[in-house]
Amino acid sequence: MGFRFRKKPILGMNEKVHRGTLRLFFGKIYFQWKRYWVWFLERKSFATKKISLQEIQKRFPVSIFKHSSPIYRKLKDVPMYLQENKRVNLNIAISKLDGILLAPNQVFSFWYLVGKPTKKKGYLPGMQLRNGSFIERTGGGLCQMANLIYWMTLHSPLEVKERWRHSFDIFPDSERTLPFGSGATLSYNYIDLQIKNTTNQHFVLHLWIEDDLLKGEWLSDWDFPFFYKVYESYHGFHAEPWGGYTRRNVIRRKKISKDKKEILKDELVTENTAWMMYEPLLESKGTSFK
Repeated sequence: MGFRFRKKPILGMNEKVHRGTLRLFFGKIYFQWKRYWVWFLERKSFATKKISLQEIQKRFPVSIFKHSSPIYRKLKDVPMYLQENKRVNLNIAISKLDGILLAPNQVFSFWYLVGKPTKKKGYLPGMQLRNGSFIERTGGGLCQMANLIYWMTLHSPLEVKERWRHSFDIFPDSERTLPFGSGATLSYNYIDLQIKNTTNQHFVLHLWIEDDLLKGEWLSDWDFPFFYKVYESYHGFHAEPWGGYTRRNVIRRKKISKDKKEILKDELVTENTAWMMYEPLLESKGTSFK
């Protein structure tokens, strides 16, 4: 995969805005309470029923898509204990999400199911990205769970109702296997990952940790006559006129019939733009620029 490097951006990006501490604090409170109100009004639409592993194996034999990601990564200036803590945090979240049944017209909401990550619930300090850097925050590291669920959902007929992306690209790629910007960020409770089942079939989410890998799978009661292929149609680094660089890409997906291997649809998934917090020309030895 080759990357294109442009001195002049195709589309301009607004200059970074640094908001004051008070504005951020009260803004967060406002959006959290706004989300609580929406939860109350739409509470009947959210998926909450969980089923056991034995019932999953009996009622949902079809694996729609599965994926895994390493819990531990080599990240500059990130203490290893934060990644150890992340494993603890992920296990707690798994206890809330594993076995969730998503019926037709129901909505999966990450935060509605997981709840607020607090010390009282056993969550430990983990890494959380904020304003172009990382901080230690109780429950940090849960974004990896959202990344996994979002990527699996892109390979299923389920509809992504709400997904947020990072505004900053903090670290150079470290053994990246998925396209840049193919994850989802979280912040309790107003930055959520929500997935709606617009099909007439039931789905169930299965999550677990094995061999230092976070693993997940969407399963259903019946198979579909098609599958999805998610791909990156553009990837480039852009020098912005007011200084600094942005990293951009376009992610699309193809809907392909299983019998004839015909492309039934080729649709846009998302366009990502993120401020780079490192020099793009030093990104990695395996990167090429055109």
